[in-house]
Amino acid sequence: MINIKKAYTPSVIEALILTIIIVGLISISIIKFSAAPHIPILFSTFLLLFYGLIKRIPFKVLEEGMTNGAKSGLAAVFLFFLIGLLIAAWMLSGTIPTLVYAGFQIVSAHFFYAIVFLLTGIVGVVIGSSLTTTATLGVAFIGIASALDASLALTAGAIVSGAFFGDKMSPLSDTTNIASTMMKVDLFEHIRNMAWTTIPAFIISFIAYALLSPKVTATDFSRLSSFQDGLLQTNLVHWYSLIPIVMLGIFAYKKVSAFITLACNSLFAIILSFFHHIPSGNELLKVLFNGYVSTTGNEAIDSLLTRGGINSMMFTVSLVLLALSMGGLTFTLGIIPVLLQSLGRVLNKVGSVITAAACTAIGINILIGEQYLSIILTGESFQRPFEKLGLANKNLSRVLEDAGTVVNPLVPWSVCGVFLTNVLGVTTLDYLPFAFFCLLSPLLTILFGITGKTITLKEEEKVSA
Repeated sequence: MINIKKAYTPSVIEALILTIIIVGLISISIIKFSAAPHIPILFSTFLLLFYGLIKRIPFKVLEEGMTNGAKSGLAAVFLFFLIGLLIAAWMLSGTIPTLVYAGFQIVSAHFFYAIVFLLTGIVGVVIGSSLTTTATLGVAFIGIASALDASLALTAGAIVSGAFFGDKMSPLSDTTNIASTMMKVDLFEHIRNMAWTTIPAFIISFIAYALLSPKVTATDFSRLSSFQDGLLQTNLVHWYSLIPIVMLGIFAYKKVSAFITLACNSLFAIILSFFHHIPSGNELLKVLFNGYVSTTGNEAIDSLLTRGGINSMMFTVSLVLLALSMGGLTFTLGIIPVLLQSLGRVLNKVGSVITAAACTAIGINILIGEQYLSIILTGESFQRPFEKLGLANKNLSRVLEDAGTVVNPLVPWSVCGVFLTNVLGVTTLDYLPFAFFCLLSPLLTILFGITGKTITLKEEEKVSA
C-alpha cells in the first residue's frame, strides 16, 4: 500500500478533518450502536469517494487506489483461510481438545490468569505468531475459563497480552523482523533493546493477573473434573494429538514460511485423525469448510469444540478487504502522507519525536487497522527526525513495536482485533481493558522517551560497538 501513487495533495486541515470524521464515524457506530465494523468502514469509503470526486479525481483512479489497498492484504487473507483450516484439522486430530485437557492439569486455584499470560507468552516466543498462539492455546484457555466460571474478558485479555508479548519478542516473528530490517538494526540487538520497555510491562502485567485471579472452590474443581471426563468421552484426547504442536515449533525454528507451515500442519493433523476416526470424504470436506461440530450433548464442551473451517474466516476476510480498500483510498487522496509529513517537520525534541512516532503508529492502527503498515509508515516517516536528533535507529525500531505491533489487537476493526474476537468469542472492547501488556507497552515507550531513560544516541552506540 505504501507504493500507491498520490493523486491529490490536501491541506493539513482537510486531511485532519477527514481523519477525525472517519475515526468518529467508525468509533460511534461500533461503540454506541454495536454495529459490525463492515458498515461504518463502507460508509467511510463512500465519504472518501465523494471527497475525491469533488476534487475532480477520476473514479477510475479512486477505484485503482481501493484495489491496490485490498491487494496488500491478500497474503493475510490466504493465511486466514489456512488458520481456519488448521483449527478444523486440529479438532479432528484432537490437538485442541488434548490441549484443553492438559491445561486443566496445570490450573492453579489462585493464579489462573497469570498462568494463562505466562504460557501464551512462552508459546508465542517459540512459535513467533500471536494469531496462531491465540487460535490454538488461547482457545484451550477460553474453554478452561468457561469450566471455572472465570471471566472470559479477563482470560481473553491475558491470552492476547501473552500472545503479543511472544510475537513482539520472538526472533521468528514477522513484525520483529520487519521493524529491525526497516531500521537496519541487528535483530537480536533490536530484541535486547525492546527488553527495557517489555520486561517492566511483562512484570507489571503478570502481577496484575495474579492479583485478579479468581479463588477456585472445591465446587469449581468438581465441575472441572466433570469437564475433563466429558472431553475424554469425545475420543479426541490422545497423547499423539500433541505432535502437530511439536511440528509447528520445529517449522518455526527452521523459519519455514507461515503458509507452508500451516498447510503442512493441517495435512498432517488430518492424517493423524485417522488413528482414532476415519471420516468419509464428504464428512472430512464438510468439516474443513464449515468447521468441526461437537454433538456430545454437553453445552460447554460443544461450545468449545464447535469451531474452525474456512467458512469461519469469511467475516474476518471481508472486513480486512474493506478496511484495506479504505486505507488505499486514504493514500490515493494523500490524506495519510500529508499528516505524516506535517508531523515530521515540526518535531525537534527527543521526547516529542518519540511521543509523536508512538501516536502515529497507534493512529495508523486505528485508521487503517493494519499492524504492518503502522510499522512501515511510521518508520519511514520518522527516520529523518530521529536522525536529526542523533538518535540510534534502535530507538525507533523499539517504538514501532511498542506502539505498532501490540496496539493492533486493541482496535475492534483491525486485522488482529477482528480475528481474535472471531476465534476467542470475546469482543475486542470486552477484553481491551484487561490486555494489560498491550496497554502498558506504548505508555512505557512514551514515558521513557520523555524522561530520556534507556534512549541511545548514535555516538553512544558507536562507543559501545
